[in-house]
Amino acid sequence: MKQTAKPWLWQITKAILVLFLIGFYLILDVHPVSAFEFDSKVNYTLSELRGQDFSQQDLSGTSFAGADMRGADFHEANLEGTILTKGSFLQADLGGVNFTQAFSDRVTFDESNLTNAIFTDALLTGSTFYRAKIEGADFSGALVDRYQAMLMCKRASGKNPVTGVDTRESLGCREDS
Repeated sequence: MKQTAKPWLWQITKAILVLFLIGFYLILDVHPVSAFEFDSKVNYTLSELRGQDFSQQDLSGTSFAGADMRGADFHEANLEGTILTKGSFLQADLGGVNFTQAFSDRVTFDESNLTNAIFTDALLTGSTFYRAKIEGADFSGALVDRYQAMLMCKRASGKNPVTGVDTRESLGCREDS
């Protein structure tokens, strides 16, 4: 006597097959985004940008994660809401740059010109500012490592011309430092 497949087993098999085909279609129907297209902004992630001129450009929302920007000129550029993770601004001109709400963890700002830069509400954990010029910079609401803030307090001075905030006050410097 020949046995036939049970009807409920065949129904489950068909349902699994349909779900598999739908899942496969969804995987293949993904529309890739160009590596250099990010909400109509250029993506500079892991780029070599040494000595390049980005002065006075609107680069808000752009990614510079892991980029090497040593000696680059960003003077008065808008970097609001940018991703700068593990980037290097060694000896860069960042005077007057707007870094509001930038994600700047583990970034090197060493020996850079940060005169009148705005870091309002930026994430700066693990970032370094050794010998950076910070006169008139505004760090209001920014997350800065205590040790880096303490070092910056030793040379902090001035008031930001745009926000009117005192640099020492924005870093939480004590009177005796």
